[in-house]
Amino acid sequence: MARLLATLLLSGLCLSAQAYDFVSVAEPAILYDANSLKAKKLYVATRFLPLEQLVVLEAWVKARDSTGKVFWIEKRNLSSKRYVVVTAQVANVRSSWSNSASVAFVAPRQLGLEWLGNAGGGWVKVRHRDGSIGYIKASEVWGD
Repeated sequence: MARLLATLLLSGLCLSAQAYDFVSVAEPAILYDANSLKAKKLYVATRFLPLEQLVVLEAWVKARDSTGKVFWIEKRNLSSKRYVVVTAQVANVRSSWSNSASVAFVAPRQLGLEWLGNAGGGWVKVRHRDGSIGYIKASEVWGD
């Protein structure tokens, strides 16, 4: 087993993802319990679902979702365009990164928002699918 792992590492077929290396699902995709199309199908991931990459192989990625579930997905089904998912019951997305800023829109739990970057001070800049842009506390989302 160690010899096989060393061979894979040396051949460049196995690359570990950096911690907090997030991607999103590009289009609905099947999630598997192993890195094979013959493996058990677990469920279908929706478009824009943010995932944390744990292991990256040539054609497969082992990933974790916001609930902590770990599975395999074909690499071709992933996008580097990042999204976050709201984990708070309801979150106020503000017009600037301050608790006193006006509310741009309200985001319910499990809403996917396009990640536009870290704003600093524990805030994340996001875009709603309707085009609205605002700032949400990093503690209220997953995938940042």
